[in-house]
Amino acid sequence: MPSKPSQPAQRKPRADAQRNRERILEVAKLAFTRSGANTSLDEIASEAGVGPGTLYRHFPTREELLQAVYRSEIEKLAAAERKFAQSMPPIEALRAWLLLFVDAIETKQIIAPVLSTLIGDPKKVFASSHAQIHEALSVLVKRAIKSGDIRKDIDPTDLLRALVGVAHVTTSPDWQQSAKRLVDILITGSRPVA
Repeated sequence: MPSKPSQPAQRKPRADAQRNRERILEVAKLAFTRSGANTSLDEIASEAGVGPGTLYRHFPTREELLQAVYRSEIEKLAAAERKFAQSMPPIEALRAWLLLFVDAIETKQIIAPVLSTLIGDPKKVFASSHAQIHEALSVLVKRAIKSGDIRKDIDPTDLLRALVGVAHVTTSPDWQQSAKRLVDILITGSRPVA
């Protein structure tokens, strides 16, 4: 029986290349938040302490960098659910995660309009993130229900809708502070009635 030709194994990126990629994503998120999605990529490279070639090797286009920043934020949310569930009481884990979700909304608000102009319909980019967000929140809500910290009739989707709704009040530059206050209102309102 002839042996199959072996496929070359995909190598893990070198540690320094991975650090550069993570640093670029971190700096890009801050730059996009501060100055908008049209921030100079060369400025992002400089601020990240890498050359433009390094940035473009990781992210050949602005679209790819924007998508990577957004995906990175969603991955952080998913990882935070696991970390918070292991290290915090259920209600505190839920509150901490909802506060992180507010930050992710801000990132999406910056990125979505630019992706719309670049690729026409950002729904493809955001579709997979919806499932990750809903799954993470559902786990935290179920845990808080099981512990008796919140009522059994709380639907994770209602919590998300409330926070996203506040974010869409674009006339208010302080929507993020309002959303963070709303997290505490939602947590208090979710408590079992005595």
